[in-house]
Amino acid sequence: MKDRQIDPSVSAEELFWRVDAESIGKRLDAFLTERTDLTRSASARLIEQGAATVNGGTSAKNYRLREGDAVALELPPPTPDEAIPQDIPLDVAYEDEDLLVINKPCGMVVHPAPGNPDGTLVNALLYHCKDSLSGVGGVIRPGIVHRIDKDTSGLLVVAKNDASHLALSEQLKGHRIDRIYYAIAVGNFREDEGTVDAPIGRHPVHRLRMAVLRGEDAAARPAVTHWRVLARGEADGNAFTLLRCALETGRTHQIRVHLASIGHPLLGDPVYGGDGTRFESRHKAWIRGQCLHAGELHFRHPKSGRELDVFAPMPQEMQHVVQILFPDWKKT
Repeated sequence: MKDRQIDPSVSAEELFWRVDAESIGKRLDAFLTERTDLTRSASARLIEQGAATVNGGTSAKNYRLREGDAVALELPPPTPDEAIPQDIPLDVAYEDEDLLVINKPCGMVVHPAPGNPDGTLVNALLYHCKDSLSGVGGVIRPGIVHRIDKDTSGLLVVAKNDASHLALSEQLKGHRIDRIYYAIAVGNFREDEGTVDAPIGRHPVHRLRMAVLRGEDAAARPAVTHWRVLARGEADGNAFTLLRCALETGRTHQIRVHLASIGHPLLGDPVYGGDGTRFESRHKAWIRGQCLHAGELHFRHPKSGRELDVFAPMPQEMQHVVQILFPDWKKT
């Protein structure tokens, strides 16, 4: 019998239990499922995100409870049942009856989620496209074939019907959609080009971050990033490198995690690079997020089969930083 029902009208909720003799040896995810109206998978997901703790620390979903353990669960604000249309301006790089390609600004979340119930790209798409969005992704992610981070700018493709969505997803799965990013990394690269082939999974301690996971970690998924140096620069004795990055896979935070793992975090990304990634204010260049821009998409049209090549310029603030650090570089 469940101890409490989760009230969806409450913005956030914290639950606490002390493990008694009856629950000794139970898995943590099973324990939470018994005492809330969460499913087993939802319980496991919250544990992985660090929302559930045992004795004040994070634990694995298969942790076996001991008598006297203090179990706490912080439930995130509920996700809306359905996204609503909102009149938010969109930068449409390409559009036809089957799909559109959006140049997403830095700071915009792709779809509603806890903490971002509206004001997202999906809310804008619902207003722009009316009923012409695929339903494959569900009512919260209509039309969304792939995503980019909130503080990353650039191109992503959106499907207007289910057939297009399924065909584009197959291209994505088969690595037939070329996604090209432009990035400014801290430090000077010794080589002119290279590849980071390292599996990525949820950070074992900081559950809202991703990390390169070595060895036989079952949570890690293959991830491959190809990079090429476009320009090298310097400011105040610090080296910086302008890169062209091509994704072979598309893991969460992939480019950010991979570059940080080889000692070159992105400029403006304190999550994976610390304070050393900040840009000095005296340069008069304001950075809202990490210097990462999805500048190119190359794929086959899901209906006609013709090649589509879509480009988007870097946002002005990133262009400003490029001009300061790499004054001689000209994009060809």
